[in-house]
Amino acid sequence: MFLLQAQGAPAQQGGGYSGLIMIVLIFVVFWLFFIRPQNKKQKEEQKFREALQKGDDIVTIGGIHGKIVEVKETTVLVSVDNNVKMEFEKSAIVATPAIKK
Repeated sequence: MFLLQAQGAPAQQGGGYSGLIMIVLIFVVFWLFFIRPQNKKQKEEQKFREALQKGDDIVTIGGIHGKIVEVKETTVLVSVDNNVKMEFEKSAIVATPAIKK
């Protein structure tokens, strides 16, 4: 029986680096396809919100269309109808309308 245990499975040689390379490769692919594009999109949204000006037509997350009347540090005052103004966080503004009225 001792003879059988001594002749057990041969030890693997050189397999340590291939596992490490696979983990690094998976991380690189994950970064290229998920993390990098998301960071790029967040930077573009931040630039968009910093560039908001008085008179811009906007659309909010809730689908409210309006025109910016006043820009503050973290909020904007939006005119949605005659004598109707609403204040929104800049983060609630998602786009400018593609089609002008």
